Amino acid sequence: MTSVPFVTCDLLDDNPEKAIQTLIPSLDGKFFKSYGARKTFGGQIVTVKCFEDNSRVKELLATDGTGKVLVVDGGASMRCALMGDMIAESAVKNHWNGVVIYGCVRDVDALAELDLGVHALASIPQKSNRKGIGEVDITLYFGNVSFNSEEYIYVDNNGIIVSKEKLVDL
Repeated sequence: MTSVPFVTCDLLDDNPEKAIQTLIPSLDGKFFKSYGARKTFGGQIVTVKCFEDNSRVKELLATDGTGKVLVVDGGASMRCALMGDMIAESAVKNHWNGVVIYGCVRDVDALAELDLGVHALASIPQKSNRKGIGEVDITLYFGNVSFNSEEYIYVDNNGIIVSKEKLVDL
């Protein structure tokens, strides 16, 4: 398991002059839960927006993700999962640090064994239908935070923060 040298609380306390956004988990009644074995993770953001179609999630996590975290805006859908064990295994193989999904995952027992950070709203056994729909590298907005590709995200069990600048070497 990869060790990550930060706590989000400390990053906020140590960088009061920087414009760091903090995800407000209860703004819309949605709360993120940790599903991966890696409980603390961060890196450069790659964004994807997709609704009940994980085609782009699968494609992106099959590419080199060294030092990166995929942030997925699934529209908070509770009807199907946007990632399961096979796609997560591909993410590990391709060196992604983690995935944050504003939606659902599945295969949670398998996810809990993988060296990958995974935060999502919930789990559901239903898979998504792949239609090749989704937008990559666009600004996402949820939890009162704007997520932009190439900015930085830091995630632990305290919460999720986003910065335009790298706050710590990962």
